[in-house]
Amino acid sequence: MNSEPLPFERTRFELRFHSLFSAGHDYAFPCDAHGQVYMDRLSDRALENYLFVRGAVGHEFLGPQVESCLNG
Repeated sequence: MNSEPLPFERTRFELRFHSLFSAGHDYAFPCDAHGQVYMDRLSDRALENYLFVRGAVGHEFLGPQVESCLNG
């Protein structure tokens, strides 16, 4: 298993959580084509955001969608 972080510019997919109430207040995290987010590769702040948003699905955010990145 490769433990080196993936640079964001090389990431080709992101897991995006769309806000239920505020257009444009979405969260997105680098992932693989299946939506797997490697939490050990996230910064501390990104990890906190990821855990928060996962817990807020159905309350503040829609379920996540895997999307292609434009810079991949």
